[in-house]
Amino acid sequence: MLDQIYKDTKDRMQKSVEATSRELDTVRTGKASVHILDTVKVEAYGTSMPLNQVATVTAPEARLLVVQAFDKTTVGDIVKGIQKADLGFNPSVEGQVIRLPVPALNEERRLELVKHCKTLAEEGRVAVRNVRRDANDQLKKAQKDKTISEDQEADGHDKVQEFTNDFIKQIDAILEAKEKDVMEV
Repeated sequence: MLDQIYKDTKDRMQKSVEATSRELDTVRTGKASVHILDTVKVEAYGTSMPLNQVATVTAPEARLLVVQAFDKTTVGDIVKGIQKADLGFNPSVEGQVIRLPVPALNEERRLELVKHCKTLAEEGRVAVRNVRRDANDQLKKAQKDKTISEDQEADGHDKVQEFTNDFIKQIDAILEAKEKDVMEV
């Protein structure tokens, strides 16, 4: 019983950390990263789909992203999707290839991005704490149902708190690395 609660708790907390990391990857820094375009949706073939389903994205240089459309009829739709995402890119089209020069960030924009990153990290911490609350509720219920003793419940709460602390530290480390990345000139 306890092992299953611990396993589920760790799995859910790990997923929260991974989701936070993915969210932070989409925040634009001064350098080109293919993850910047993860949130771009393209209206193609009569439906809205992620950019990575209609094109490949590469970062051949530190300040350049290249989007290669699978089908040249979707190039215009891809450009519209990138512009609609409002990421600050000015796409230039060359056949099936769309070049996106990554502009340098000014200090004010960098500070805004750091603030946004902190908000995303806090959402991740809240998600981890929600998992902790659910696990503690499961422990209380198990003790009430007499499937575990009061001592096991107390030990369980301590163990769940350890997990919580570890996963929040991971989120903090990811945030610190992202802040450093954003603030680099």
